[in-house]
Amino acid sequence: MQIVIDDPARPDVVQLLAEHLDDMYATSPPESVHALDVTALQVAGVTFWTARRDGELLGCAAIKELDPAHAEVKSMRTTSAARGTGVGRALLTRVLDEARARGYTRVSLETGSQDFFEPARQLYLSNGFRECGPFADYVLDPHSVFFTREL
Repeated sequence: MQIVIDDPARPDVVQLLAEHLDDMYATSPPESVHALDVTALQVAGVTFWTARRDGELLGCAAIKELDPAHAEVKSMRTTSAARGTGVGRALLTRVLDEARARGYTRVSLETGSQDFFEPARQLYLSNGFRECGPFADYVLDPHSVFFTREL
C-alpha cells in the first residue's frame, strides 16, 4: 500500500468523498456535519493523502493546521472494500507522523456519536487519543465526540 499526498479532485477520490458526505448527512443533522468537501480540502493549511494498492483507491485522510502547535485530522475515510483491513490505521499513522515532523504538539479531531462511528472512535482510542471538549470553532453537540492526542 502506498500513502501519498494526492489531489482530492481526482475522480475516484471525489466519489469517495461524496460517499463520505452522504453517510455524514444520513447519520447526523446538517448542523452537525463537519466533513470537508473537495474545495475545502484544496485550501492552504490542509494536506490530503490517499492510500492506494496497485492504483486502486483504498482510503483518504487529511490534516488541517489550526495553529503552529495544533492540527486537526479531517476526512478519514476508507472504501467499503478496505474497511477492517488496516487502511484507516495506516492513514492515521501517516497523519500523526507528519504532525510530529511539522512540530505540532497536539492533534485533535471530531467524529460522530452515533453507532455508525463506533469503529472510528475505537481506532482513535487505540491510537492514543482521548476524549476532550470542543476545540477550534466547534461547540458542544450531542452528535459529536471530540478527541485529542498530545505528541
